[in-house]
Amino acid sequence: MRTRTDNMIMKMLRVLCILCGFLFFSGPLRAQDAAPAPAAAAAAAEVSAASAEDTASAGALPRNFREINLGMGLDELKTALTDDVLFNFRGDRDVSFLPAQEQSLVEITGFSFVKRAFFQLREGSVFIMAFTLNSGLVDHYSVFTSLVEKYGQPNFLNPEQAVWETETTRLALERPLTVKYIDMTVFNGIIGESAAAESAEILRRQEFLDGF
Repeated sequence: MRTRTDNMIMKMLRVLCILCGFLFFSGPLRAQDAAPAPAAAAAAAEVSAASAEDTASAGALPRNFREINLGMGLDELKTALTDDVLFNFRGDRDVSFLPAQEQSLVEITGFSFVKRAFFQLREGSVFIMAFTLNSGLVDHYSVFTSLVEKYGQPNFLNPEQAVWETETTRLALERPLTVKYIDMTVFNGIIGESAAAESAEILRRQEFLDGF
């Protein structure tokens, strides 16, 4: 009788020991699961920092190529083109005026990496500039890779072009190999004027038809 009682007591002690051991080890495991491992935390911080860096770089698009800037005047553009060895600027014969649109065009050939260049001015200021590059000296992939490294992934991408854009500036790499800069403030203003003119024309047409 005493032997059975002793056996029962021993079994109960073993069960209590097992339960105590489970409770003892399960507490630290839960705490460990709740707190991220140092390596995981460091990796998360690195990803967050990289993402912030990409966003910051993508928001700082250039408004110039070498010494030529969006917004510069015609005389400044002439001086910059004359002083730059990449461009074969021949003076006023490379400048065309469009009085009806209040715009000027400058089209020139280039040397070395630049094959041709095109500048469009509105009210005397550059708002579009485009550079067709020499595919024998530089390729589309190299230009695209360089732009991604500087300004992050493009906002828009298709087989025809890659576009980086902010509220004030658009930078586009167009196939086969042209880099284009656009002042979006001026460009959107022109679009708005065109839309207003088109609406006015539609209204005049309707008024004419209503006269019958």
